Amino acid sequence: QVQLVESGGGLVQPGGSLRLSCGFSGSIFSINAMGWYRHAPGKERELVAIITNPGSKNYADTVKGRFTISRDNVKNTVYLQMNRLKPEDTAVYYCNADATPRGSMTPIDLWGQGTQVTVSS
Repeated sequence: QVQLVESGGGLVQPGGSLRLSCGFSGSIFSINAMGWYRHAPGKERELVAIITNPGSKNYADTVKGRFTISRDNVKNTVYLQMNRLKPEDTAVYYCNADATPRGSMTPIDLWGQGTQVTVSS
């Protein structure tokens, strides 16, 4: 069974940086899109950044100019480089992928387990 595995969250001071990573456990035939969402207490889950095939990127207005999404097509891993972090970036960050497992003809929607990002002094 294909799953997404995330890493890279933690505690950082305002103005600091973190990099999140998300890869697949299991074999993937193709990837349509990968992205990052976040869910803060008392708020709706929101899309942070998404990268589609063949490489179009979109960002939430709140993170434009500070966050960068990228993908390693060999490793099938997506990264979220977060710079100039603010307290309002504090949330659980979830990786999402629309991908087709090897041996299947049907794309599936996958979610990671979530990683906590806390921005605080």
